[in-house]
Amino acid sequence: MIRRLLLLLVVLLWGCQPAQVAMPLRVGSNQWIGYEPVYLARSLGWLDERKVRLVELPSSTQVMQALMHGNLEAGMLTLDEVLTLRARGVPLKVIALMDFSEGADVLVGRPGMRLGDLRGKRIGVENTAVGAILLDAALRAAGLTTNDVEVVPVEVDNHVEAFRSGRVDAVVTFEPSRSRLLAEGGVVLFDSSRIPGRIIDVLAVRANALPEHSGQIEHLLQAYYRALDYLQEHRQAACQRIAPRLHLSPQAVCESYSGIRLPPRVLSRAWLSDGTLEQRAAELADLMYRRGLLPQPVSSAGLAEPRFLR
Repeated sequence: MIRRLLLLLVVLLWGCQPAQVAMPLRVGSNQWIGYEPVYLARSLGWLDERKVRLVELPSSTQVMQALMHGNLEAGMLTLDEVLTLRARGVPLKVIALMDFSEGADVLVGRPGMRLGDLRGKRIGVENTAVGAILLDAALRAAGLTTNDVEVVPVEVDNHVEAFRSGRVDAVVTFEPSRSRLLAEGGVVLFDSSRIPGRIIDVLAVRANALPEHSGQIEHLLQAYYRALDYLQEHRQAACQRIAPRLHLSPQAVCESYSGIRLPPRVLSRAWLSDGTLEQRAAELADLMYRRGLLPQPVSSAGLAEPRFLR
């Protein structure tokens, strides 16, 4: 009888143990105006950090490294960065579009400088495909090649310092560094509005994380699109919330959004469902490979995963 009672007690105690809590989905990003609706969702209390943990890193290069080493399950990246990781064997799936750059990525030069003045100048650029694509397009517009300038690798968190110190004469950059440099007299020599559709930001998840984290992914997207609606309907209030994170004024934040387009859920699902994203990715991968930005050809087949955008 005593043994039976002890066994019953063990069973009852075991039943009282709390259910195992799934590990949060770790989502990495660098600072970029197009990623801010996710942080806005957290600020508004719509993103449960027990389900989704946002990890901000100084540059997209470090986000890519964290994804490669398995320290993140997801990342907010440009499409070309996703292709670069896939070329390195990281099995990423795109689950949503985040923005189209239409002027927000820029080449900023010193006061009085023009695009034709770049010959022989030192140009700072992050060692990513976006930086290479924008710089390549700017040099082509100026009738130059990389042999005509000195390319200086500069991580994004050092763009402002490199420009201020005179280490570079121009820099390929984006918000919030763009606004800081323009406020100090820098001039835009070239921007992404002249290469439409070439720079696209997406939300990508490691394929092996999809089964375990499907609930967290749905929660993340629900919070993201709710915050996107808030940004559209309450622009001033949203910009005031975003401004402290980017160390910009609310007015500068609102102005920054004129340089990007934030696609709604319906457009994101359409691109992922009808093959548009994979077609754009295939065209971009071909361009990157031909220009030496990819070590080998990369297939875009199976890149899109639209099931979370119901």
